[in-house]
Formats: sequence, C-alpha cells, structure tokens
Amino acid sequence: MTLEENKDRLLLIFTRNPKLGKCKTRLAATIGDQAALDIYMILIRHTAEITKDLSCSKEVYYSEEVPENDLWDKDNYAKQLQKGNDLGERMYNAFKSGFQKGYKKIILIGSDIYDLNSETIEEAFVEIENADFVIGPAADGGYYLVGMKTLNNEIFQNKNWGTETVLEDTLNNLNHKKVKLLEIKNDIDVYEDLEDIDVFQSFIKI
Repeated sequence: MTLEENKDRLLLIFTRNPKLGKCKTRLAATIGDQAALDIYMILIRHTAEITKDLSCSKEVYYSEEVPENDLWDKDNYAKQLQKGNDLGERMYNAFKSGFQKGYKKIILIGSDIYDLNSETIEEAFVEIENADFVIGPAADGGYYLVGMKTLNNEIFQNKNWGTETVLEDTLNNLNHKKVKLLEIKNDIDVYEDLEDIDVFQSFIKI
C-alpha cells in the first residue's frame, strides 16, 4: 500500500518519540527507564507490523518531533506532529486535519496495544460503515481505538485522560449516537499489564 493511495479511509497512529525516561513512565517506575523503553520499542514495531499492509492511508502522529528516518516507512506513512495542550485536543486536531483532507472514515489507534491486530483495525473500518462511531474498549477503562465519519469535539473534552473513567465518559457523550464497541483489549501501561505476555517476560524479573 503506497502513501495516500486510499482517500476514503485514514488510519491515525499516535505514538511517543521513543526516548529514555520519556515513554511508559508509569511502567518505568517499576522496571526502570531502559526496560520501559525497550518494551515500548517492541510495541511500536508491533504496531508498524500490523498496520503496514492495511488498505488505507496512514498517518503517524509523533509527540515531540518528526524524525526523518525511523521504523515508520515514509513511503507508507505520512508523518505529522501532534498539536494541542492535552491528549483530547491533539486527537481532535488529528481528526480535523483528516476530514479537511477529504477522508470519509477515520480510525485512530495508539501504539501500545500488543493485543491489537490488523483484523481488529479492518473490523473497525467495516463497522463504521453502519455506525456513527466505533470504539475499542481497553481493559483499564480507557479505549485503544476510536473512529468516526463526522468530526466530533465533545468526546475529546473534559476527560481525565489515563484514568478508568475515560470510556464511560466518552460513551455518555455519545448516548444518542449509534456506537459499535469492539472487543476489549489490554494496553500496556503498568507492570501488571505485562505479567501474562510471553514476549515481555525477560523485562519483568524484578
């Protein structure tokens, strides 16, 4: 899939620049900065692997700066900088940009969901055909995926991002809309999220 080939479907991928001491800080508090960075690199590679062949345009949104060369192939992923004062504003601005470019269905994911696969993202694009919004609930009370066909600002406002109330508060904003919920998945934020995943076992011997 080449860059900008599909103008109907857009996948937004939010990621943090992988810098020591700057990513997975809650996890790092338990296992240390280097192990947390190593784990985050595994998560980023996983996200790139499951998205590279999807039939949609793709944009990677970085937290701090846009690198020229990294694992996100610039022939497949457009690179952008997140803009806004908090996560909600940054997500809203990314969606707004996508709709201004003419995309009809836009899905946003993070880059820390080892449970996520290409089939689930494809399912989200299919489900949004007959729904107003599609949401992938995270086990911690947030969400790992959100998609829409028309821009909505309310769901990105007045949220305590990173807490267990985000999904509930978001669904309350959408109680008069048709919302499709996907399968619950586990994102990687704290030590307990790693305990049952084989690929991370070498990092959690504490």
